[in-house]
Amino acid sequence: MSFFIERSGLRDIYDKVAAGERISEADALRLFESNDLNAVGAIADFACRKKNGNRATYIVNRYINYSNYCILSCQFCSFARKKRDADGFQFSIEEIVQKAAESVKIGVTELHIVGGLHPSLPFSYYADMLKALRALDQRVQLKCFTAIEILHLAWLAKKSVEQTLVELKAAGLDSLTGGGAEIFRKEVRSTIAKGKESAEEYLDVHRTWHRLGGRSTCTMLYGHVESLADRVDHLRQLRALQDETRGFVGFVPLAYQPQNNDIPVNHPPTGFDSLRTIAVSRIYLDNFDHITAYWVGLGLKLAQVALSYGADDLHGTIIEEHIFHMAGAASPQWQTQTGMINAIREAGRDPTQRNTFYEPVKNPGDCRDGPPGAAEPSNDSSRSGLLEENLATG
Repeated sequence: MSFFIERSGLRDIYDKVAAGERISEADALRLFESNDLNAVGAIADFACRKKNGNRATYIVNRYINYSNYCILSCQFCSFARKKRDADGFQFSIEEIVQKAAESVKIGVTELHIVGGLHPSLPFSYYADMLKALRALDQRVQLKCFTAIEILHLAWLAKKSVEQTLVELKAAGLDSLTGGGAEIFRKEVRSTIAKGKESAEEYLDVHRTWHRLGGRSTCTMLYGHVESLADRVDHLRQLRALQDETRGFVGFVPLAYQPQNNDIPVNHPPTGFDSLRTIAVSRIYLDNFDHITAYWVGLGLKLAQVALSYGADDLHGTIIEEHIFHMAGAASPQWQTQTGMINAIREAGRDPTQRNTFYEPVKNPGDCRDGPPGAAEPSNDSSRSGLLEENLATG
């Protein structure tokens, strides 16, 4: 490692990390601007191992999107539909519970549930959905809703964000998802997601949830029209909130998917860009324990490499992802648990199944590899995806 560091001109940053000192925004920008990916990766790998040793994690989870109808028209989004669109969908609570019941049978420990801002579903739909899922199996963790969904539900309920979160928590909500952060810079946000919640509103929803004792993940959507300085500013605001609340359990960088939306991006994120973004995030976010390499957006092979560039988690088996695939992601619809374990082992890490809060699952038990009756998915990221996911991931 010393060879890479010495020739890169980043020795001072490595020395800070080794001494447990915090790097500055200027340092982070230098890392982003460096062409020596190996050196940046070596510093990130060092920082990761200091926190997590040789362990890398995954979760056995399922995504459920209750609807893709949305009152917003975010330019980057390939998922949202209007009621007039033929490919819009909406599930009843009974249909969602059925999906969840199938998932419980194959060992899923987390349900990740997000959707569009539906124009007509009442607040009771969301609370009743949580109650029904909680009644199905107390052990399954419910990771649901993005910050903008919470603001929408508060508007439906005609209550404050805090009161809304209290009610949702009582109904069974375990964790908020991190989706919807996009890029915090106001000018960028108005270009890619005009009309969406502001950075301040996103952060305040998570702040409120953390103060109620809840925990959540957070994200950053990179590789569209933002600058490297915008990425650093985004990370700065996340680090500041984590200093305040300590409520984030992990950070999930999301590579922009360029198809089927209204942002003209000619050069979407490369493998180089994704690895350096993960690496800089690991080095800069010193108060975050975990960085996830989201294989749906990266492909499993690049996510596997990211385990040597600061990531310590590959996310999950997913099972039925819509948002990224509707934006052109070519990864499989799901991964087997065996595939996740093998990918981690091949990267020289010790695989560990985790729960929603990145804690090791003490008694993981048996988990069937994939949905009932499904064919074995290829781990080749060139395979075309079918339907599902949402840039509201994390």
